[in-house]
Amino acid sequence: MEKYHPQKESQIEQHFIRHLEGLGYKYCKDIKNRASLEANFRNKFEALNNVRLTDGEFERLMENIVSSDVYKASKTLRDKVEVVHDDGTTRFYPLVNLQNWCKNDYEVINQLRINTHSSYHRYDVIILINGLPLVQVELKAHGVSPRVAIKQIVDYKNDRANGYEHTLLAFMQLFIVSNEADTFYFANNPKEALTFDEKEQFLPVCRWADEQNKKISHLHEFAREVLYKCALGELISRYMVLVETEKLIIMRPYQIYAVKKMVECIENNSGNGYIWHTTGSGKTLTSFKAATLLKDNPHIAKCLFVVDRKDLDKQTREEFNKFQKDCVEENTNTGELVRRMLSRRTTRTRSSSPPSRSSGWPSTKRADTSTDACANWPISASSSSSTSATARSSGSITGRSNPSSLGRNSSASPAHPSSPRTPHGARSKAEKPRP
Repeated sequence: MEKYHPQKESQIEQHFIRHLEGLGYKYCKDIKNRASLEANFRNKFEALNNVRLTDGEFERLMENIVSSDVYKASKTLRDKVEVVHDDGTTRFYPLVNLQNWCKNDYEVINQLRINTHSSYHRYDVIILINGLPLVQVELKAHGVSPRVAIKQIVDYKNDRANGYEHTLLAFMQLFIVSNEADTFYFANNPKEALTFDEKEQFLPVCRWADEQNKKISHLHEFAREVLYKCALGELISRYMVLVETEKLIIMRPYQIYAVKKMVECIENNSGNGYIWHTTGSGKTLTSFKAATLLKDNPHIAKCLFVVDRKDLDKQTREEFNKFQKDCVEENTNTGELVRRMLSRRTTRTRSSSPPSRSSGWPSTKRADTSTDACANWPISASSSSSTSATARSSGSITGRSNPSSLGRNSSASPAHPSSPRTPHGARSKAEKPRP
């Protein structure tokens, strides 16, 4: 830890920026208002896609991507966007390199002022990825509770015609608040979901922790663990969940470590294991995210989620389908389960975005729910398939597939039983999901 103890907010801010520069960020001290923010984004967009936009084309792009809906903007970030060119042609481009987040441009700016029709807000520190403001850091002086910064963010979002709804700040994914000694983070969400009181906490606010569940509170230590470029890109691209009820969830550290262990052990075929999760710690979300990431493995054809009671089967399906609509199917017939387990036919898919026009961009496909969505994984950043079944129905079937086991005694703090295995895919035994 650096032997440096600033007291004033401005000193904390400058020292934090220097720390980010040490992590490879470029400090853009000239980006201070909406015009310069948009000009920088335009440069990054053109460089990423090797295209030159006229003023009219860029204006149409901005009208298309800026949305007051946090969920819609977050989906746009992870998809391609339409640009209508002056010659009448329409093309689709990515906003960031989602296939390799490390190759995006990472910049830091401070004291940005957004002047809208009825507000004039100033933001302490913002992290830009390919020119898009994705992380906001609000700082307070030593001795001032970070809760004050949380309340400030909530007040900003509740302000009529605020910058989060009418500018590139609509793409904000993550908020970080700190007085340097204590650091917290939470996901951006519609203002209706950001109810917060300084004395009574309603907003889901998290602290970071290492794999031994040791809390990481100091801002600079947090930055080294979470904000170095590839780690931040991975956090946003892999460990944030866009829930179909139109909200954003950022996974907690122990959930992230659990998912990483599951994926690692399955892909390395390194033996059986378990993830130990306590009641109410988010086992279902952990399982869901593991399944959606495992679908990218071409050797995994199916994922079975096994529970030991029928009421848990229903609850689990409901929870999975909250995270993503129609992503999991019920199975109540052993014969049908056998057919699904032995089936290797490819699921019909339909593209949710036009064909790729730039190299390095993954095609986005969504399962056609009129087919057997469990027959194969539709490869997509936004869709997955898995089979929900009771243990009694599925236990005798899983041995028919080539086992690719989970991991020898793999664990993640502070986890509790979600005991996964993989019959040519993945299987996990879950306790009662959190209500």
